[in-house]
Amino acid sequence: MDYPDFGHPVALDVETGNADFGIVICGSGNGINMTVNKHQGIRSALCWTKEIAALARQHNDANIISIPARFTSIQQAVEMVDTFLNTNFEGGRHANRVNKIACQ
Repeated sequence: MDYPDFGHPVALDVETGNADFGIVICGSGNGINMTVNKHQGIRSALCWTKEIAALARQHNDANIISIPARFTSIQQAVEMVDTFLNTNFEGGRHANRVNKIACQ
């Protein structure tokens, strides 16, 4: 399968506000992460642990999590997604940085 065929619809749903968050998966997590990050307003984070998933939300206001399927067990993936969906953006000093990410 071609991961962009699945990544673009997820990114569009988040980009247009049809979804608050997205979850994408491919072998390494890299290709699909690159694909969704081409969309305006998308901040996808390639996550390998639940700690990285938490930091992606807290510090980067990530709205899509990318999971490397070849290197992640189902239990790890579930823990990362649960952490990602239940962690809030901290704002503050991180907000200024996040506002500088998008190309205008």
